[in-house]
Amino acid sequence: MHAHRLFPAPFLPSRLASSLLASALLAMAGASTAQTRHDSAAPIDFGADHIELQDKANRAILTGSVTVRQAEMTLSAARMTVAYTGQVVDGSPQVSRLDASGGVTVTRPDQSARSQYAVYDIQRREITMLGNVMLVQGGNPVNGGRLRIDLDSGRAYLDGGAAVGGNADGVTSSGGRVTGRFSVPKRDK
Repeated sequence: MHAHRLFPAPFLPSRLASSLLASALLAMAGASTAQTRHDSAAPIDFGADHIELQDKANRAILTGSVTVRQAEMTLSAARMTVAYTGQVVDGSPQVSRLDASGGVTVTRPDQSARSQYAVYDIQRREITMLGNVMLVQGGNPVNGGRLRIDLDSGRAYLDGGAAVGGNADGVTSSGGRVTGRFSVPKRDK
């Protein structure tokens, strides 16, 4: 028997059908996990209660109500490690990565996300958030274990996976599933 006879024209394998359904739902929901393009070349301003400079290691440790702003994006956490390249341009070190922990939030004009941990890889222009992730856009909450935001394309990818190490370091999983709610527009009468 040929493979094409196993699935008559109106039917699709369940994995493909699930993918198509998920894509359609995201499109109908106004791309609830999509994000606008970010200017990752903009300067990064920070504020914190304390800073420890570790020049030999090319890093700085920021603690206490840490807030980092770049263009229209704000990243806040209890603690942040800032890694820099060792190069200084216009009197400022060139930052390559931010590692945040403790009540992490990322806020943009069109969305917000929160998690236990986050890594902003400036060279790759992406943010990865781990542990009890909640993404909210347009009033639609989506929950999962890991969120990756591609700042060039403006797309966000959420899955149910937990961080390596599981629950040992306080990172919890949403059971391997992504959950959420999409709003439905009111019908004209």
